[in-house]
Amino acid sequence: MDFLRRRKEEDKVKSEGRLPPGQSLTQKFPVLTYGPNARFDPAIWDMRVFGEVDKEMRWSWDEFLALPTVTITCDIHCVTRWSKFDTLWEGVKFTDFIKLFGVKPTTRYVIAHCDHGYTTNLPIEAMMEDDVLLAYKYDGKFLEPDHGFPVRTLVPKRYFWKSAKFLRGLEFSTVDKPGFWEQSGYHNDGDPWKEERYGRRGFF
Repeated sequence: MDFLRRRKEEDKVKSEGRLPPGQSLTQKFPVLTYGPNARFDPAIWDMRVFGEVDKEMRWSWDEFLALPTVTITCDIHCVTRWSKFDTLWEGVKFTDFIKLFGVKPTTRYVIAHCDHGYTTNLPIEAMMEDDVLLAYKYDGKFLEPDHGFPVRTLVPKRYFWKSAKFLRGLEFSTVDKPGFWEQSGYHNDGDPWKEERYGRRGFF
């Protein structure tokens, strides 16, 4: 019965045009992380921006929490073929965030730097979408460690590995710098509607 109900729901959302090709709908929130969860100490945690910016800056945890936030509802899509609909997030809107320090017109890419050395890359245009956040709450509560506490990027129009957990900094760059999964064969852009799962090298 559960299988039939799930198939019926998937058929419905496919007809609505919300489910990207190759994806299956889930009510759960699967956990996929490379490496251990980051340890969080609010006394030493900080967030920084650097590279092609007008002013390099850092925020402590308390300073970051004091920034204005927005709440959005969006669908998310994982490269491992699950999608979750109507997820609720709160955080600092990226387009508002960059007004605090200014981004030089030479910027073409944004590189997310995270704990344990993890990075992922996106064109600046993808980060400038209206629904991109530096998120720290999910469903009205602070993120669970498994989902990237204290802060992660949220980029709903890309596969979910591009929404980097345990975020510690954003680098604004004139050149592209593929991150961990991109160097391992994942697609550099990761658009779920184009099924950009893996790169041309065909590692997977």
